[in-house]
Amino acid sequence: MPNLHFAESLSRLGTESAFVVLARAQALAAQGRDIINLGIGQPDFKTPEHIVEAGIKALRDGHHGYTPANGIPALREAVAADLNRRHGVEVNPDNVVVVPGGKPTMFFAVLMFGEPGAEVMYPNPGFPIYESVIRYSGATPVPIALREENGFAFSAEEVLGQITDATRLIIINSPANPTGGVTPRAEIDKLVEGLAAHPQVALMSDEIYSNMLYDGREHVSLLQYPDIRDRLIMLDGWSKTYAMTGWRLGYAVWPDACVDHVTRLCINDHSCVNAATQYAGIAALNGPQDAVRQMVAQFDARRAAIVRELNALPGVRCADAAGAFYAFPNIEGTGMRAKEAQDRFLDEAGVATVAGTSFGAWGEGYLRFSYANSTENILEALSRIRKLL
Repeated sequence: MPNLHFAESLSRLGTESAFVVLARAQALAAQGRDIINLGIGQPDFKTPEHIVEAGIKALRDGHHGYTPANGIPALREAVAADLNRRHGVEVNPDNVVVVPGGKPTMFFAVLMFGEPGAEVMYPNPGFPIYESVIRYSGATPVPIALREENGFAFSAEEVLGQITDATRLIIINSPANPTGGVTPRAEIDKLVEGLAAHPQVALMSDEIYSNMLYDGREHVSLLQYPDIRDRLIMLDGWSKTYAMTGWRLGYAVWPDACVDHVTRLCINDHSCVNAATQYAGIAALNGPQDAVRQMVAQFDARRAAIVRELNALPGVRCADAAGAFYAFPNIEGTGMRAKEAQDRFLDEAGVATVAGTSFGAWGEGYLRFSYANSTENILEALSRIRKLL
C-alpha cells in the first residue's frame, strides 16, 4: 500500500452534489431501475444544428492547434457585440477572457482575492463551488443568506452590513442556482450605491442564466453600472443558453487590473480553450436565436407544471421560480430533512433531486428540482413522489 501524504488544502475542497446524485441515479438505472432525473442542471435539448456544423467546419478547416490563452479575437469580439445587444453596454474585447466552462472563472476570481485572513461573501443557498473554492483558497467564506420570504433575492442592506476590513470579494448570482430567484433592480441599485464606501471590494456576478427569465422579468447585468466596472468580474457562457454543457465554453469580462493576472492563470491551468469549440461559440452568438427562444418557452411551460404539482404535494410548498430552470420547494411539512428526502425520493420513488443542504446550510428544509426534463417526466416524477408521501 502506498504511504502518500496529500496536501492539507485538498481536505478543504468540496464537490458538486448534483454529480454525486447523477452517479447514484445512473448506477440504479444500470441495475434496471426506472429513474427520472430532476437533479442535474443540464438542458435536455440538443445543441442547435448550425452551432454543431460550425464546430465540424472548424475541424475540417484545420483549426487543430493552440489558440491565444484568452480566446480567439473573433470570439471575444462576438462576445462584446452580444453584450452590447443584450445589455446595452460597451465592452472592450481585450477584457473578455474565454475559458472551458463557468467554473474556471469562479476558481480564478477566488484564487485572485482569497487567502488566509481574507473574507469572501457568497450566496447561500448557492452554487456549491463558490464555498468550496473559497475554503480551498484559505479565505473565510461569509454566507449571504437567501430567504424564501424574499423570493430568494439578496438583501443589499444585509450584504453591505456584512462587509468588514477583511472583505475582498462578493459573489452574487441572479438568476440563481439552486433557487430560481431573481434579484430586482432596486436591490442591485442599493448594493452598487453602498459599495461606493468600500472601494477595496471586488465583485463577481454570475450571470450564466441571464437569458432564462419568466413573467416579463428583466435581467439586470452588473455591467450596466459604470461606477463598479473597474472591479467587476461578470461571468456568462454558452452551456445553459445554447445547450452546450459538454462543449465546455464560458467567458468572463474582467476589469483592466485583473486581465493580465487571469491570463497567466489560464496559461498555467489549461493553456487555451479547444479551438473548434470557440468557432462554434461564434456561430451561437452571431447566428439565429430562435432555438434559444423556443427552449426558454418550453422551460416556462415546464416551470408552471412543476410549481403547480409541487404545491399540490402534502407538506410541500413552492415559491414561483423567477429564472433559470430550477424549483426550490420547502419540504419542512413532510417531516423529513433535506438529505433524507433526497435519498428516499431516489431510492423509493426513482426520482433524482438534490438536497438543499448541498447548496449550503441555508438550504436545509428544501430540495432542488431541475425542470430541464420533459413535462411528461416531470408529471410522472411528481406522481411517484405524491404516492410516497
